[in-house]
Amino acid sequence: MKDEETQNRKAEHIDIAVEKDVNAKTMTTGFERYHFRHRALPEQNFKDIDLSAVFLGKSVVTPFVVSSMTGGTEKAGLINQRLAQAAEKRGWAIGTGSIRAALESEKVAYTYQIRPLAPSVPIFCNLGAVQLNAGYGPNECQRAVELMDADGLVLHLNSLQEVIQHEGDTDFAGLLSKINDLCKELEVPVGVKEVGWGIDGPTAKRLFTAGVSFIDVAGAGGTSWSEVEKSRTQDPVKARAAEAFSGWGIPTTTCIVDVCRRNPGRHVIASGGLRTGLDAAKAIALGAGQAAFGRSILKSAVVSEEALAETMAVKEMELKMAMFGIGATNLEDLQNTDRLIVQGEGKTKSPF
Repeated sequence: MKDEETQNRKAEHIDIAVEKDVNAKTMTTGFERYHFRHRALPEQNFKDIDLSAVFLGKSVVTPFVVSSMTGGTEKAGLINQRLAQAAEKRGWAIGTGSIRAALESEKVAYTYQIRPLAPSVPIFCNLGAVQLNAGYGPNECQRAVELMDADGLVLHLNSLQEVIQHEGDTDFAGLLSKINDLCKELEVPVGVKEVGWGIDGPTAKRLFTAGVSFIDVAGAGGTSWSEVEKSRTQDPVKARAAEAFSGWGIPTTTCIVDVCRRNPGRHVIASGGLRTGLDAAKAIALGAGQAAFGRSILKSAVVSEEALAETMAVKEMELKMAMFGIGATNLEDLQNTDRLIVQGEGKTKSPF
């Protein structure tokens, strides 16, 4: 019964994310506050712009990541196949949704097994960190990695979602020490991400000290999982309470700046409401090493392979155009640019 419950939840999450307005209310990512000072004479050839990056020990053609989103149902399996094929073709890293469903029932494992379709790009599996308090440990995590032939594992933090979710696990006590132990024992790098309410600098520092290899800030301003779970819950108290949190969280840009400033030299992924390659350019200029997209590509993946390919190509073009517009030839140039400005201040804003 537990595995069926998990699979039903996965199916509902896809439908709600695609069909309903579950964006954060009264909260923005903060990207609208930043703009680039145009360089009229870039002194470069657009064709020479290099988007290549390194993640989980592998070189990739772009700094883009397909965020952890889905798995566990036939429909989710088809979406993951499309995402994996596109990620391989275009050189994006890719994660899947929580692999808990496959650990509970091997019959849905195929919906996560995307390695044959994406043999060269970095792949990471994903599990709720709270499961470390529910009987999951290094053995289960290693099994998840092997099941997907993954290059890394991401633990997601979703405390408020678990409170609203009627099947939720809300015991987040003592997780840091268990994350520390897992990082020591797992054979692949471990990352941590939020689900849309953001990670701040001090929290990231504690996680890095515990052995985490990278942080995905997953800030606020995009999909709100309190809104998603409000659409699912049958509990009127939880539904009404969820409404108060539709604007909860730390804006994505605030997360990026805070985490990067307090953790120099660490690998940071920017996600949480990124909609365009221009958003990604701003995120990287603020200090992130990569930019991840979720719901903004999920809708295309549901439609068709062609729609997904076009959506991804547009984001790549937008990033290249932003770099061309400021004279940045590669990601290092973009990260070190002095041409990012905070609107209203009338001067260049250094993220550090």
